Amino acid sequence: MIAVKEVMIKIATFNINGINGRLPVLLRWLAEASPDVVCLQELKAPTEKFPLKAINDAGYEAVWNGQKSWNGVAVLSRGSPIQEVRRMLPGDPADEHSRYLEVITHQLVIACIYLPNGNPYPGPKFDYKLKWFKRLARHAARLQQHEVPVALIGDFNVMPTELDVYKPEKYMENALFRTEARAAYAALLKKGWTDALRYLYPDKRIYTFWDYLRHAWERDAGLRLDHFLLNDELLPRLKSGGVDKAVRGWEKASDHAPAWITIKK
Repeated sequence: MIAVKEVMIKIATFNINGINGRLPVLLRWLAEASPDVVCLQELKAPTEKFPLKAINDAGYEAVWNGQKSWNGVAVLSRGSPIQEVRRMLPGDPADEHSRYLEVITHQLVIACIYLPNGNPYPGPKFDYKLKWFKRLARHAARLQQHEVPVALIGDFNVMPTELDVYKPEKYMENALFRTEARAAYAALLKKGWTDALRYLYPDKRIYTFWDYLRHAWERDAGLRLDHFLLNDELLPRLKSGGVDKAVRGWEKASDHAPAWITIKK
């Protein structure tokens, strides 16, 4: 009897921290890692400055929502058409930040997320973060109702547990680790979403971000900010996951490293 090899889809998230300035890093990583779907955050480029030709030449279609100087999200897809569903998170028509992009590709609904940082705490930026979290929770609940495979992917700007931060006591008053932000993340999980990397590695320290300051990369003083939340339709298909940590050490690297999961097609 001939064994049938499982076909996998590799899905990644990468806060690129300036897509045009770090385009060589992105293209090198795409060539080496060969992800099928990539969620990018912090494009830091207006919509018209997105490097579409270079992305197409690398073998990917793209949908993106840019913004001058900061924010900006994109989804890249290889081997499957990509259809945009929405490019703003519902709930606040006055919010013009480019932080959310929802698409259908590879027969999956994928939401690319760049959740607000929220610092300094306390203050209006932290209040905005919590309000954005509530809007995400409401929309995520609507996505759950469709009973199709859905993934919420990106830079959530939250370290959910003490395993996700190199020195928890240092971050107690930081918006990334404040109890309110962690509670908002935990509330999402209670509504039927599963943190894929933590599901695969329940006791392992995993980092996806290393600050440029104080030799954080060299000291491995990291944070896990980039997450994959899978609904119950998609979770049984999860096979593996990890972080391409070495990318953080490349020349002119982002302060984030790409994270990824594989799912059965």
